[in-house]
Amino acid sequence: MVSIVTNIITSCAVVLAVIGSAIGNILAYPISKKLCLAISRYITDVCAIRVFAIMNTYKHFKTICFKDHKEELPENFIIMSNHQSLLDIPLYMKMFHKERNCRFVAKDELARHVPLVSEMLRAEEHCMIPRRGSPSVAMKTIDNFGKRVVERKQVPVIFPEGTRSKDGSLGTFYAAGFRRLCEATKLPVVVCALDGAWKLRGLDTFFENLHNGTYRVKIVGVFPAPNGKEEQVDLLTKGKELIQAQLDEWRKA
Repeated sequence: MVSIVTNIITSCAVVLAVIGSAIGNILAYPISKKLCLAISRYITDVCAIRVFAIMNTYKHFKTICFKDHKEELPENFIIMSNHQSLLDIPLYMKMFHKERNCRFVAKDELARHVPLVSEMLRAEEHCMIPRRGSPSVAMKTIDNFGKRVVERKQVPVIFPEGTRSKDGSLGTFYAAGFRRLCEATKLPVVVCALDGAWKLRGLDTFFENLHNGTYRVKIVGVFPAPNGKEEQVDLLTKGKELIQAQLDEWRKA
């Protein structure tokens, strides 16, 4: 009975925390980009942090952003990470809260009909990769995105797996998008590992796994900008190995 009550309270608290911003962004997007951007900034700076706080308060769900290697971060960089959930986006916003302006490489279907997310992704000009169409269109999209983030001193975040892991295991790291982003930006690369959100995928076990759960993110490597295909592919391979090693360490503990 207590569990059911806390589940209801948690759900209501999360909805109340985000519903105003979600509706506001939907209404603002076709009217005023400036207003939509202001609401989007409120979502990233306030709502994302508040949702994690609510989950911690009522379900003891911890989000841990390790500070290792933060002092080594260059002025601007690419984040390469594994991918487990839509929550990965607000997790990185929390980790670099007000320190960095993150922009994500994501599939274009997220830019439509996802409350709280779609209008924010479009208004803030994240990189929306078309799932259908020629590879040249996808590469051109990354080129334009790369130029924007460099000019605006934003931090691009790319998930080389291209899709969310269903069971937390690492999938194949695809080189094309990562290499193109490296070419377009010429930025150093920061490798990050995250773990925990894959357990929240199923609605039937969501609250069970949320209770006393842990969602972690950690910088596991900082590398200079790779030059040419060989260095880019080597870095992608090294990054995957570092992420896997960190996942293994967390899961043993």
